[in-house]
Amino acid sequence: MTGRLNSAQPYALGLYRIVVGLLFLCHGTASLFGVLGGAAGTGGTLEAGSWPGWYAAVIQLVCGSLVLLGLGTRVAALLAAGSMAYAYFKVHQPTALWPMENGGEAAAMFSWAFLLLVFTGSGAFGLDRLIAKRSTEERKPAAEPVAV
Repeated sequence: MTGRLNSAQPYALGLYRIVVGLLFLCHGTASLFGVLGGAAGTGGTLEAGSWPGWYAAVIQLVCGSLVLLGLGTRVAALLAAGSMAYAYFKVHQPTALWPMENGGEAAAMFSWAFLLLVFTGSGAFGLDRLIAKRSTEERKPAAEPVAV
C-alpha cells in the first residue's frame, strides 16, 4: 500500500497545489474586484494602495495564480507564506493568542500550506515541470553520427 501511495504522491501534491492556489487567488480576486462576496464579505473592494490590505490582495492574486499554474511555485509560495505569516502576527495575533480567538485561522493555514510548497515544489501538472523537462531535453547532446 505504501508503494502505491508513494507513486501517487506527485499527483496528490499537484492537486493540493492547485486547490491552495485557487483558494488564495479567490481571496485576492474578491478583495480587488469585489466578486465572490468582495473584501471581507462586504461586496466592496479595497482602496488602491491601502496598507496592508490592498498589497496583500495583490500578493494573493499574483502568487495564487502562479501557484495554481505551477509556475515559479517555490518563489511564489515563499512570498505567499511570508505575507500570510505577516498577516497573522501583525493583524490577528495582537488581538488574541490563538487563531480560534483572533480570526487568524486562514492566515495560519495558508502560511503553513505555502511553506510546504516551498519545500516540495509543484508536484505533477505544473508548468515548472514542463519547462524543466523541455530545458533538459534541449541540453541533451545530439546523437553522434555513426561512420558507415
